[in-house]
Amino acid sequence: MADSGGGCCRCCCSFIFTLGLTALFMWLSLRTSNPKCSIQYLYLPSLNRTLNLSTDPTLNFTLKLDNPNKDKGIRYDPLNVTVYDFSNRSHVLGSGVIQGFYQGHKKKATKPYQGTANTTVALRAVSDNGTGVFRVDMSTAVKFKIVFWYTKKHKIRVGADVVVNASGVNVAPKGIRLKSMAPKMGSCCLVVGALVNFLVFTLLSFW
Repeated sequence: MADSGGGCCRCCCSFIFTLGLTALFMWLSLRTSNPKCSIQYLYLPSLNRTLNLSTDPTLNFTLKLDNPNKDKGIRYDPLNVTVYDFSNRSHVLGSGVIQGFYQGHKKKATKPYQGTANTTVALRAVSDNGTGVFRVDMSTAVKFKIVFWYTKKHKIRVGADVVVNASGVNVAPKGIRLKSMAPKMGSCCLVVGALVNFLVFTLLSFW
């Protein structure tokens, strides 16, 4: 009887271990990573002291979006971009909407945009030497494509400060990463905790 009980216990432990591994592999396969967003180019002709175009209301910027997922595509809703005069978002300098699109696995996309800027706000935001710090925010929602189906929508809100020189162009030559403005949730800890609770509940059900 003792051997029978020990064999049953080993069988139950093996079953629970297999369930745990299966749950872990499923989580790894379904886990998604948000796209990496950056502003590659920002140009305000009204700030270009060399050309003296203070009345030119043009706003130019280029977004770069990277899909870091190896086996998941991304479907973007329209991307809403807003440029402010200061980091504290005192006044809106200009805004634009980039049409939504689909991005394949490990793909990169560059999205240029040309719109209208408030030249009064732009000129008021620069210092005496012609440089200024502007805030660029972007918001959208994405769905991840896993094999043949899509996940529910995930909202994305990212932003960064961009330094512009006396020529009206962003100083950073390689672009600036737009960082998330949402609070960090510690999703990894939540998943591990859920797996542990699942294993404990399953183990108790056999006793």
